Amino acid sequence: MTARRGGFITLEGGEGAGKSTVLGKVRERLAEAGIDALFTREPGGTGAGEAIRQVLLDPAYRGLCAEAELLLMFAARAQLVREVIRPALAAGRWVLSDRFTDASFAYQGGGRGQPEPRIADLERWAADGLRPDLTLLLDLPVAQGLARAGARAGAADRIEQEREDFFERVRAAYRARAAADPGRFRVIDASRPLTDVLDQVDAVLDDFFAQRGAA
Repeated sequence: MTARRGGFITLEGGEGAGKSTVLGKVRERLAEAGIDALFTREPGGTGAGEAIRQVLLDPAYRGLCAEAELLLMFAARAQLVREVIRPALAAGRWVLSDRFTDASFAYQGGGRGQPEPRIADLERWAADGLRPDLTLLLDLPVAQGLARAGARAGAADRIEQEREDFFERVRAAYRARAAADPGRFRVIDASRPLTDVLDQVDAVLDDFFAQRGAA
């Protein structure tokens, strides 16, 4: 490993896409490569961020307006970038995050209808213009993802309780982001059996590690 800036990898996807399983796979591959990696999630990842997460996901706040939701997401993100991600990358560590700014373009943009230029302004300001080096987008049909999510134990959170058309817009926004930035995004067909999904992830990581000289 060199002393240069660490790599920044994010996982994105809709409900039931299998992010937790893929996150475990990526963590395993990073460890096998001897990479010093920090793992975080959004919203959250800091004391303040986790408190904001509770508000964002609590069904008791179902009446939260779209503008407030967007600003809370970026408030948590601003703290995460400055307290955790930027210092880790500067120290040469890699960072793996369960969601990042692409999630706001998908959920608050596509899902809630917030204007893309507004989110882009917040990305430049609140997120300090930070973008991942690699984003794995776990893509699958909305109905399939919701069926998987519905089979999980526990009550649905505030966002998980949205209607199917909301998640269709989220998926469309994610796919548009990926199409516009093919150099960063790698779309994983998450509708496939788990072994196939993990094989796709392995292939992407092999290529990425080779490019970074980390394999």
